[in-house]
Amino acid sequence: MAVGRLGEEATPLDLARRIVDVAADRQAVDVVLLDIRPMASFADYFVVCSGTSERQIKAIVDTVLETLERDGFNAIHVEGAPSSGWVLVDFGSVILHVFAPGERDYYRLERLWSGAQTVVRVQ
Repeated sequence: MAVGRLGEEATPLDLARRIVDVAADRQAVDVVLLDIRPMASFADYFVVCSGTSERQIKAIVDTVLETLERDGFNAIHVEGAPSSGWVLVDFGSVILHVFAPGERDYYRLERLWSGAQTVVRVQ
């Protein structure tokens, strides 16, 4: 359990849902929350979404980082850049992937992790 302003003890699912909400509020496209617990030991959930431009990808990532920090959760690691078309934000139990549409189609994480249960999809 993580301690933060999401509640006395926020679960990884609470954290993942908060990330989904923040990304959707920044107009992220096709936001998907995947439960990867049965298949992975390094994280519990993936949040995958797209931004339609470098500027929007940056806005999604920056807003998630700022909002979650205010909520008491700091990212462990951020990798990639909006100009590359893929930014990964690692919160430990939850990993956020923000893609440009072309890169998302190329890497097809949802297909790669097709055994994962889709918990939430916001289109």
